[in-house]
Amino acid sequence: MTKTHNRRVHRAVAALLAAPALAMFVPMMAPAMAQEATTEQATAPEIRPDAAAFLEASKARPRPPMTAEGIAQMRKIPPEMLARSMGDIEADLGPLAVDKIMTMPSPGGDITLRFMDARADRPAGPVLIFYHGGGFVFGNVYTHGPLAAEMARQLDVPVISVEYRLAPEHKWPAAPDDAEAAARWIAANDDAFGREFTGLILSGDSAGGTLTLVTALALRDKPAAVPNILNIPLYPMADASKPYASSVQFGDGFGLDATDIAFFESSYAADVNSPRHSSLLGDLAGLPPMVLATAGLDPLRDGGRAFAGKAVAAGVDVSFYEADGNVHGFATYRRAIPSSQGDLDQILALARTYLGTAPVE
Repeated sequence: MTKTHNRRVHRAVAALLAAPALAMFVPMMAPAMAQEATTEQATAPEIRPDAAAFLEASKARPRPPMTAEGIAQMRKIPPEMLARSMGDIEADLGPLAVDKIMTMPSPGGDITLRFMDARADRPAGPVLIFYHGGGFVFGNVYTHGPLAAEMARQLDVPVISVEYRLAPEHKWPAAPDDAEAAARWIAANDDAFGREFTGLILSGDSAGGTLTLVTALALRDKPAAVPNILNIPLYPMADASKPYASSVQFGDGFGLDATDIAFFESSYAADVNSPRHSSLLGDLAGLPPMVLATAGLDPLRDGGRAFAGKAVAAGVDVSFYEADGNVHGFATYRRAIPSSQGDLDQILALARTYLGTAPVE
C-alpha cells in the first residue's frame, strides 16, 4: 500500500469519525414510514445557527460511504489517532487527576477500561460506567474520552469507560453482553480502582445510550454487587421494532444517510424485537431514576420520547431533557456546535439533583 493511499485512507477515516451519522444507527427507513409522518413534517424544523453551520460544513465535505473495507482499514489505526480525528468537532479532554487504561476479564475476552477521576482519591461513593457511541461499529474509550471526562468533573464521580466488542466482527448480542459483564465486574472489584463503590450510575451516548438502557434492565432483574442508582442515556436508540415520524423527518439532511443506516443495521444484526436491543419493549417498572436526553432534530428522538413516557407510566422517576434545534451526537460535537455545551451542562445539572454533588472546581 503506498503512502499516498495511506493518507487517503486516514482522511476517509477522519471524515467518517467527524460525521453525525457515525454516532448511532437508526432502523431502515421503510416506505410505510412516510405514511406515518405527522403534520409536524410539513413545517421546516427550527435549527440553531451553530448546528445549521455544522450541517452545512458537513455537506461541503461529504464523507465516503461506510463499507466493510473501510471499517477494516479503520481497525488498523491506533485508537488514539482515531480520537485525534475528532479534534475539530469535540472539546478537549480537560484536566483529570486520574486517567488510566486497564483491562478486565469477561466471557467474551478481556475488555479495555478507561478509568478517569477528577480527584486523586475520594471517600466511598458511586461510580459512573460509560458506554461510548458509534453505531455499535466503531468508537472507543479514546474517541469519547472528552465526554466521559466532562461527566467525571461535573458529577464529581469516578468514571469508567467500557470498550465493548464491535460489529461487524462481533454481532449482537456481543455489545450488551460486554456492557453487562463490565457493570457486574466493576461493581464487585472496586479495589482494582483504589476506590469503594457504593452504587452504579450507567450512562452512554447513542449506541452507548442503548446499552445503558439494556444494562439497566439486566441489573434490575439480577442486581450487581452494588445497586444501580441512576441512569443517564443520551439520545439512545430505544426502539428499533417500528418506524417513528422523526425517522422520516430527520432521516435526510441532518447527518444520517440511508446507505450508512443500512450498513450499521446489517453489521450489528440485532433482533429488533428483543428488549436487549429495543429496550422500550421490556417491562420498565422497577428501574432506578433516570435522566434521559434527546435531540430535537434526531431520527431517534421519538423513540426516546416514547421510552421516557412509558417509564414514567411504569412509576420510574424520569427527568427528561430535549436539546431543541440540535442534532444527534451533540454531546460529542461541543467544539463544532458550541451551544451543545449548554445542553450537556443542563443534563448533568439534572443528574446532580439525584446525586447531591457539585462540579469539581
